[in-house]
Amino acid sequence: MSVQSDTEELTETDVVVVGGGLAGLTTALGLALEGTDVVVVEKSPRLGGRAQSWVDETTGDPVHIGPHILLSEYPNMLRLLEILGTEDRVIWQNDHFLTLTEGERAIPTEQWSLPAPLHFMPTFILDDRTTLPEKLSNFPVTLYAMQMQEADVLRLDGMNAYAFLRRMGVSRRYIADFWSFMCMAIMNVPIELCSAGALMRFYKRFIGHSGFSFGFPDGGLGDLFAPDAKRMIEQAGQQVMLESEVVAFSGDEDRVTGVKLADGRRIEAQKTVAALPPQALRALSRSEWVDRHRLFADLVHFQPCPYVSSFVWFDRKLTDLKMWARVHSPNDLNCDFYDLSNIHRGWEDRPSVITSNIIYCERAAGMSDEEIVEATVGEIAEFLPAASMDRVEHWVVNRIPMAIHCPFPGTERRRPPVNTPIGDLWVAGDWTRTGLPSSMESACMSGWMVAEQIQEDLGRGRPSLVVEYPEVEGVTGLVNRTSRYLPGRNLRRWMRGIRQRVSEEIAS
Repeated sequence: MSVQSDTEELTETDVVVVGGGLAGLTTALGLALEGTDVVVVEKSPRLGGRAQSWVDETTGDPVHIGPHILLSEYPNMLRLLEILGTEDRVIWQNDHFLTLTEGERAIPTEQWSLPAPLHFMPTFILDDRTTLPEKLSNFPVTLYAMQMQEADVLRLDGMNAYAFLRRMGVSRRYIADFWSFMCMAIMNVPIELCSAGALMRFYKRFIGHSGFSFGFPDGGLGDLFAPDAKRMIEQAGQQVMLESEVVAFSGDEDRVTGVKLADGRRIEAQKTVAALPPQALRALSRSEWVDRHRLFADLVHFQPCPYVSSFVWFDRKLTDLKMWARVHSPNDLNCDFYDLSNIHRGWEDRPSVITSNIIYCERAAGMSDEEIVEATVGEIAEFLPAASMDRVEHWVVNRIPMAIHCPFPGTERRRPPVNTPIGDLWVAGDWTRTGLPSSMESACMSGWMVAEQIQEDLGRGRPSLVVEYPEVEGVTGLVNRTSRYLPGRNLRRWMRGIRQRVSEEIAS
């Protein structure tokens, strides 16, 4: 339990966690449930970080910082929700996978009952936007992804994804119709700016597991975890401090002993966790750390990816879809759309409330909120002609400075482990070395990792908190195992040749 001195200026605890987002709350909850004293310090009046939510003052409806999806293959976040007892607040889209739209045309993307990666094969074959030769041009890169290991990811990290795909022989049309959408929707940056290693890491998982579903929060996204995490941490006798800004780490250039707050209070702790975005951690880092340790020097390379999210309340029901996404075009504003009236329980008879994402939003930087809403409604109307500004009853525009860090070339190899070279200082967040794309799942996984390591470092045993991912399955798993363990086979020789080709291209 936290113990305060008589002056109320000093708090002593086992662990202080700086940041009350997903990573920080997961860390703190993991420690609190193990009986470790912990204090969470959050400068905002709300918990949740980049996944926070609140109530719209005009409508009384829950509003998130921006729409996020969950995946059924998010075992570490789902473990958090299971512990909190909120897993039943996720609405799963099990009737179909994804609807792409091109004008008024709906293009279904379905999974079939076939082993990975064949589960998407019928959909890709039936997609008439590309020819069969263009589809077949993607075969070598798919086979390469099926046998990839972590060393391949890091090798590709120095090349941008577009250059890699072209050098692997993927046609420009297939890149435009498939890869550009995947890169913007998942990696949050244009394909020409994305690390080939980061994109291919995701693609290996995409083609390595079948039967996964999208999930959406039934209400505010932050309400899935933030209130109940705070309640459980406090029920365990621990402390959550809101509107408390950390201005410096205590200690010296070799060891951290706690934190100093803007109001003059200090928290002394055996262990300190910085559950912060990279740029916030850099602002708190000592100059000696930046000079002496690559982890802190590399923080400057993690650039925030901004986005804009619009919420639009219409006067009528426009669709029965939960979610859809536009076929990618560099001139588009929005990428994906969600009709909350088809997601939230009890909203079935309400008019549409549609929210959307403008990802990597520099193209919207000079637009006013009104212009963003008008353009967003125009893009909705391309698919749903009944939508118009005359039908809009209310709207909200959220401008978010950071969704994730931009996965530019070179960032994968710079993602740090959760234990730092500074004594008793850990880092947690979706940008750390979790082996996952930056996401809510990555944030939760890093939080469990930190809690495990701190418990062990305190000499209290290592709890089993992290949910390890299963190996890729189906045909993908067979290829992966064959290429790894049977070096004499033709496939291995062919893969070695492709690896050599990739290495030569990178070197040149």
